[in-house]
Amino acid sequence: MAKKVQSSRRRKAIISVLVISLIAHGVGLLLFGVWTVAQRFKRPEARFEMSQKVVIPPKPPDHKMASAEYESMMASPVLSEKLLTQRPLDFALPDLPTADLSAVLPTDPSQMVSDQVSVLSGVNGLGDALSRGLGEKGLGKTGVSFFGMQAEGDRILLLFDVSASVVNKAEKVGISLERIQEETLKLIETLPITARFSLIQFTVNYRPFSTELLPASPKNKDAAQTWVREKWATSGSLSRSAAGVIGNDEGVVGVLKVAAGMKPDAVFLISDASFQWRPSGGGGYPDVPKETLEAALEVIGETRVGGVPLHFLAFAPKEEDAQWWGRKSRRLGGTFQKMTEK
Repeated sequence: MAKKVQSSRRRKAIISVLVISLIAHGVGLLLFGVWTVAQRFKRPEARFEMSQKVVIPPKPPDHKMASAEYESMMASPVLSEKLLTQRPLDFALPDLPTADLSAVLPTDPSQMVSDQVSVLSGVNGLGDALSRGLGEKGLGKTGVSFFGMQAEGDRILLLFDVSASVVNKAEKVGISLERIQEETLKLIETLPITARFSLIQFTVNYRPFSTELLPASPKNKDAAQTWVREKWATSGSLSRSAAGVIGNDEGVVGVLKVAAGMKPDAVFLISDASFQWRPSGGGGYPDVPKETLEAALEVIGETRVGGVPLHFLAFAPKEEDAQWWGRKSRRLGGTFQKMTEK
C-alpha cells in the first residue's frame, strides 16, 4: 500500500515539473515575440549627414537685353501737332509732268528678280548669297536632270567634249548630236530663277557661252538656248580662228581651271573619258596624265565647302578610263553613267 502511494506521488511530481517547464518555455517564447515585434516599431536612430551644395552663379544680363530694357524704360517721344494748310502758297511747286513708264519698267516679275540678283552679284558675292538663300530657304534647293543624272545646286555648269571621237562614239551608242542638244535645251528651260548657269564646249580649245555663271533669267535662258542651237560644234573640232573660241593647249585641264573660277555647285561633264593635250605647244596630242587630271579636279573641289559633285556622262569609254573616272566621280559626290554600244 505504501509503495502505491509513493509511486503516485512520484508521477505527480514529474507531471508538475513538466507542466512548470512548459509554462516557463511558453512565457519565454511570448516575451521573445513581444520583444521582436517591438524592435520592428522602434524608431531609427537620428543620423546627421552633410552634402555638398552646388550653387550656379547667376549669369549677368546680356548687353543687348540690358540695352533693350533700358530703351523700353525710356519715355516715348511726344508727337507735336503740326499746322497744315490746304491753300496753295505763292512758292508752291508745279505739278510733275506725266511720263510713260511702260517703256522703262519690266512687266515680268521674274525679270525684275533676276535683274536685281544680277546687279547684286558684283558686290562681293552678295548676289550669290541672295541666290543661295532663296534657293535653300525660300524656293527650295535647285534640282536639275541631264540624261537621267540628278544634281542639286544653285550654280550649274555643263562641259561638253565635242571632239571627233566623242561625236562618233555618241552616234555608235545611239545618241545623236540633236539628242544632246535637246537634253541641253530641256535642262536650261527647267532652271529656276534662283539658279546660275553656263556652258562650255571644248576639244583642246574651248568656247564658253559666258565667262561667268549667269542668273537663269528668261533673257539669259533664251540667249543660252540660241547659243546651243547656233553655236554647237558639229565638225568635231574648234578652230582658234572661229568666233568665240579661246586657244588652249591644256585641253580638259585648262577647261577645268576655267570651271574652278566660276565656282559651280555641280558640274556635268560629257565626253568619252579620253582626253589629250599639247602642254609644250609641240606636235602631237598625248593623253593627259591621270595625276594632272586629279590635281585639276582637286582645284574645283576647293571652291566649295564639301566639294563639287562631278556628274560624268561617258560615251563608249575604255574600261580603264571608265573605272578611273567612275571612282573619281563617286568620290566627289557625283555619278558616272556609261553609255555603251548597242
